[in-house]
Amino acid sequence: MTTASSAGAVPGNSTIPEGGLRRSLGLKQLVGNGLVFIGPAAPVGIFGPIYAKSGGAVVTVYIVATVIMALTALSYAQMSRVVPAAGSVYSYASAGIGRGTGFVAGWMVLLDYLLIPSVAFLFTGLAMHSFLPAVPAWIFTALAVILTTGLNLAGGKSLARAAMAVVIAEVAVLAVVLIGVIAALAAHGAQQAPLAPVIGVDGFSVAAVLGAVSIAAMAFLGFDAIATFAEESSGSSRMIGKAMLACLVIAGVLFLFQSYLVELITVPSPAQLASDPEAQGTAFYDAVRSQVAPWLATLLGIAKALGASFAGMMGLAAGSRVVMTMARERRLPAVFGKVNRNGSSPALATILVTVVTLGLAVWAAAEPDGLDLLSSTVSIGAMSAFVLLHASVVGYFILRRRSHNYLLHLAVPVVAVLFFLVVIAFANASALIVGALWLLAGLIVAVVQQVRSRGVREREAS
Repeated sequence: MTTASSAGAVPGNSTIPEGGLRRSLGLKQLVGNGLVFIGPAAPVGIFGPIYAKSGGAVVTVYIVATVIMALTALSYAQMSRVVPAAGSVYSYASAGIGRGTGFVAGWMVLLDYLLIPSVAFLFTGLAMHSFLPAVPAWIFTALAVILTTGLNLAGGKSLARAAMAVVIAEVAVLAVVLIGVIAALAAHGAQQAPLAPVIGVDGFSVAAVLGAVSIAAMAFLGFDAIATFAEESSGSSRMIGKAMLACLVIAGVLFLFQSYLVELITVPSPAQLASDPEAQGTAFYDAVRSQVAPWLATLLGIAKALGASFAGMMGLAAGSRVVMTMARERRLPAVFGKVNRNGSSPALATILVTVVTLGLAVWAAAEPDGLDLLSSTVSIGAMSAFVLLHASVVGYFILRRRSHNYLLHLAVPVVAVLFFLVVIAFANASALIVGALWLLAGLIVAVVQQVRSRGVREREAS
């Protein structure tokens, strides 16, 4: 497989592969990119649904979700070490299973990278609309897409600097909020028992915890985008895996800590919140507003709005690099495989992904159920790509390399695949339909490409 990382170096600049991207990102920048895509305060929006569905065992839910996603990070680490390309799952599946499966993997992960930014930008639009209701949400959404695209076109280094600034700001705001929560607990006591976030409010249920894990896993989506910056990594091929694991550990600790503290000040029981779905989305804010201070809830809302924009920006960057890699290998139009002259970004691929994301985000902002459908469909693209990632590990190491490391190259992928298949099986019906239609479209494109390729070979042979 030919990648930019294997191309010849440009004379006078060994850090830019010919036709490739500048190698300018260290471990800190890669971890920052992953954290800004995930969002340090990601549990804020899904705290209510997890609390209600798990019976209050939010900490246990996040422990299980962190372990499952860590298994996926291990598989990413294995593949990124031997296939250091910007195509992420597309490149890994191509190497581990075959080019046809690789195309399907890339096609499905594009669904993830197109929808996550759309959802993130829509969150920004809705949050700003709540502050300025006279301005339609779709206008704020469109502005967020357009403004952050400039940073994407500036390249990986500028992107990483902006990402790090956003992560620091969001963590600072979250720290202020949690200090306020601790002060409220010290002054007024807890609304829930100290062990309730671990064992549940009214008793522990394995089924309830597992049912909520699929929601919690959504909070981690985006850490895999680190793999799309493999071509810009300034370190060894092992750096991508290290960055992904570090990102997951940091995010997992943040998620556990904030969910534990906020549950202690949550007044409604899980059953009460389960009977009021509309209140679940704002449960985190409501707890902070009523038990700590209204201004802290507002500050957190503003931070989440800004953080969502930059998470969307990181999604655009990840998607553009997958498109770039697929285009280089003639799986998409070759023009999208070109990068800027200074190797800073895949400009045309970035513009393509931005236009699609902009259309989806503005449409969703104007539709009553747009956010629900986009959010539900995100998991289909991500989980499908994760299944093919783990299959790639088995295909590459066990079947092709005859590896005897059955723990990392067989047991870990199989356990993770079983989990993700369960998540897909219980996904929203409308999301499954969208995912199936997207997959069908990808298969049609693959067949057309195969027919054209065969025709070219026959003409050359004659």
